[in-house]
Amino acid sequence: MKKRMFTLVTMLLVLATVLTACGPKATPTPVPTKAPAVQPTKAPAPTKAAAQPTKAPAPTKAAAPTKPPAKKEFKVGLVTDVGGVNDKSFNQSAWKGLQKAMKDFGVKGKYIESKQVTDYEKNIDAFATEGYDMIITVGFLMGDATAKKAQEYPNIKFAIVDYAYKPEDYKTKLKNVTSLLFAEDQVGYLAGVLAGCMSKSGTIGSVAGMEIPPVVRYVTGYQNGAKSVNPNIKTLNQYIPSFIDPAKGKEVGLSMIEQGADVIFGVGGNTGNGGLLAAKEKGKMGIGVDVDQYYTYPEVKDILITSAMKNVDVAVYTAIKAAAEGTLKPGVMLSSVQNNGIGLAPYHDWDDKIPQKCKDLVKKAQTGLKNGTIETGYKAQ
Repeated sequence: MKKRMFTLVTMLLVLATVLTACGPKATPTPVPTKAPAVQPTKAPAPTKAAAQPTKAPAPTKAAAPTKPPAKKEFKVGLVTDVGGVNDKSFNQSAWKGLQKAMKDFGVKGKYIESKQVTDYEKNIDAFATEGYDMIITVGFLMGDATAKKAQEYPNIKFAIVDYAYKPEDYKTKLKNVTSLLFAEDQVGYLAGVLAGCMSKSGTIGSVAGMEIPPVVRYVTGYQNGAKSVNPNIKTLNQYIPSFIDPAKGKEVGLSMIEQGADVIFGVGGNTGNGGLLAAKEKGKMGIGVDVDQYYTYPEVKDILITSAMKNVDVAVYTAIKAAAEGTLKPGVMLSSVQNNGIGLAPYHDWDDKIPQKCKDLVKKAQTGLKNGTIETGYKAQ
């Protein structure tokens, strides 16, 4: 039995050896290596841009639900003439216009008073160096200083009261300047019509400041208006080379009253105010200038039959509004009877004392000036 089992095992081993020799040579499969084809390749580390979630950018101010940035404050500086801001006349009226703009539009406003002519340029410089957006200069005498500084500061808007430049200048070197002018001859004419009608003596006077175009226009219109009512009326006038000499104005006014004048037109700032004081002292009639002096010069209000108003405050206010809105244009803005930029003040205490015929003559003259059938007689030099 053991012999038989031994024989069987031997035969099986021989058979296995034969089969191995006859078949393909079997090579033991090697253990897998780290070759890329067999072992999964290790994924590259994710980049911040592609694999790792990128943080959203921080919201900008424009996108964030915050309040919009505040609008830049518009700053306006006013440089007065030597008459000062309390001259009861056109400097004061200009400041009133700026104050109204400050209230209505929220602009920042400030004034600097010029004590003498040499102050003009340095006062303009003061506003310019403080970053003001607009500078308003008040008065004919500031024409040269304004033109010079407007060229030095081309990014600042300038407006000047009572001075006009050559038309071509506004297109070249003064593109940032607007002139605020008034037809003083027209309102002077209306004042003259009233004076000519009210005068009992047949003589009227005008105490004038410097002999410059705005003042000359007033005086010319005044005299011609009076002559349209009474061709034989005597018209006295004296130009005084200062707007801040009320003592001289009073002296001249008293002299005219001694010559028979019963109506005095004060047309020279504080100098002209002296003429009104003379009328007050002697119980004569007076006519104010530039603003309704019934309110600005109450010391003489009881003798004022009217005032020849040029609405400087309205012109200044309108110019500031346009500048703040970016629509102010270089050139001339003229206030006249046609656009109600000038006119006579109410008669106030004299309303019941002025005859209806005189009031009618004033209305008729105003209509004629508006439609062009009446001319003031002023001819530009």
